[in-house]
Amino acid sequence: MTFDEFWPRYLRQHSRPATRRVHVLGTCVGVLLLLGAVLNGDWRLAVFALVVGYGAAWLSHAFIERNRPETFSHPLWSLLGDFRMTWLFLTGGLDRELDRHGIR
Repeated sequence: MTFDEFWPRYLRQHSRPATRRVHVLGTCVGVLLLLGAVLNGDWRLAVFALVVGYGAAWLSHAFIERNRPETFSHPLWSLLGDFRMTWLFLTGGLDRELDRHGIR
Protein backbone atom coordinates (compact mmCIF):
# COMPACT_ATOMS: atom_id res chain seq x y z
CA MET A 1 0.00 0.00 0.00
CA THR A 2 1.35 3.42 -0.93
CA PHE A 3 0.92 6.48 1.25
CA ASP A 4 -1.49 7.97 -1.32
CA GLU A 5 -3.66 4.85 -0.96
CA PHE A 6 -3.38 4.99 2.83
CA TRP A 7 -4.18 8.68 3.25
CA PRO A 8 -8.01 8.53 2.71
CA ARG A 9 -8.15 5.55 5.08
CA TYR A 10 -6.19 7.54 7.65
CA LEU A 11 -8.59 10.48 7.33
CA ARG A 12 -11.62 8.19 7.76
CA GLN A 13 -10.10 6.92 11.01
CA HIS A 14 -10.00 10.56 12.18
CA SER A 15 -13.53 11.59 11.21
CA ARG A 16 -14.38 13.42 14.44
CA PRO A 17 -13.07 16.97 14.86
CA ALA A 18 -12.12 16.35 18.51
CA THR A 19 -9.94 13.40 17.48
CA ARG A 20 -8.13 15.57 14.96
CA ARG A 21 -7.61 18.38 17.50
CA VAL A 22 -6.15 15.98 20.09
CA HIS A 23 -3.86 14.49 17.42
CA VAL A 24 -2.64 17.92 16.34
CA LEU A 25 -2.02 18.99 19.93
CA GLY A 26 -0.14 15.76 20.71
CA THR A 27 1.92 16.01 17.53
CA CYS A 28 2.85 19.66 18.14
CA VAL A 29 3.78 19.10 21.78
CA GLY A 30 5.68 15.95 20.84
CA VAL A 31 7.69 17.78 18.17
CA LEU A 32 8.50 20.63 20.59
CA LEU A 33 9.64 18.14 23.23
CA LEU A 34 11.77 16.32 20.67
CA LEU A 35 13.32 19.62 19.61
CA GLY A 36 14.01 20.38 23.27
CA ALA A 37 15.66 16.99 23.64
CA VAL A 38 17.96 17.68 20.71
CA LEU A 39 18.83 21.21 21.84
CA ASN A 40 19.38 20.25 25.49
CA GLY A 41 20.84 16.80 24.95
CA ASP A 42 18.30 15.35 27.37
CA TRP A 43 17.12 11.96 26.09
CA ARG A 44 14.31 11.92 28.70
CA LEU A 45 12.56 14.66 26.75
CA ALA A 46 12.68 12.46 23.65
CA VAL A 47 11.02 9.63 25.56
CA PHE A 48 8.43 12.05 26.93
CA ALA A 49 7.82 13.31 23.37
CA LEU A 50 6.87 9.79 22.28
CA VAL A 51 4.64 9.29 25.33
CA VAL A 52 2.83 12.58 24.74
CA GLY A 53 2.52 12.22 20.97
CA TYR A 54 1.38 8.62 20.86
CA GLY A 55 -0.51 8.84 24.15
CA ALA A 56 -2.69 11.69 22.92
CA ALA A 57 -3.39 9.89 19.66
CA TRP A 58 -4.22 6.55 21.26
CA LEU A 59 -6.43 8.11 23.93
CA SER A 60 -8.37 10.03 21.29
CA HIS A 61 -8.96 6.83 19.35
CA ALA A 62 -10.07 4.97 22.47
CA PHE A 63 -12.37 7.61 23.95
CA ILE A 64 -13.42 9.92 21.10
CA GLU A 65 -13.22 8.08 17.80
CA ARG A 66 -13.74 4.63 19.35
CA ASN A 67 -11.60 2.80 16.82
CA ARG A 68 -8.20 1.14 16.61
CA PRO A 69 -5.27 3.43 15.76
CA GLU A 70 -3.69 2.86 12.36
CA THR A 71 -0.30 2.91 14.14
CA PHE A 72 -0.63 -0.79 14.87
CA SER A 73 -1.15 -1.86 11.26
CA HIS A 74 0.77 0.85 9.36
CA PRO A 75 3.22 2.56 11.75
CA LEU A 76 5.24 4.56 9.22
CA TRP A 77 2.26 5.68 7.14
CA SER A 78 0.42 6.57 10.34
CA LEU A 79 3.27 8.76 11.55
CA LEU A 80 3.46 10.49 8.17
CA GLY A 81 -0.33 10.88 8.27
CA ASP A 82 -0.11 12.59 11.66
CA PHE A 83 2.44 15.06 10.32
CA ARG A 84 0.44 15.70 7.14
CA MET A 85 -2.83 16.16 9.04
CA THR A 86 -1.12 18.49 11.51
CA TRP A 87 0.40 20.56 8.70
CA LEU A 88 -2.94 20.81 6.89
CA PHE A 89 -4.71 21.74 10.15
CA LEU A 90 -2.17 24.47 10.95
CA THR A 91 -2.16 25.89 7.41
CA GLY A 92 -5.95 25.82 6.95
CA GLY A 93 -6.08 23.10 4.31
CA LEU A 94 -7.56 20.23 6.30
CA ASP A 95 -11.24 21.03 5.67
CA ARG A 96 -10.64 21.08 1.92
CA GLU A 97 -8.80 17.73 2.15
CA LEU A 98 -11.62 16.18 4.18
CA ASP A 99 -14.18 17.44 1.64
CA ARG A 100 -12.07 16.08 -1.24
CA HIS A 101 -12.28 12.61 0.31
CA GLY A 102 -15.95 12.88 1.34
CA ILE A 103 -15.23 12.89 5.07
CA ARG A 104 -17.39 15.05 7.34
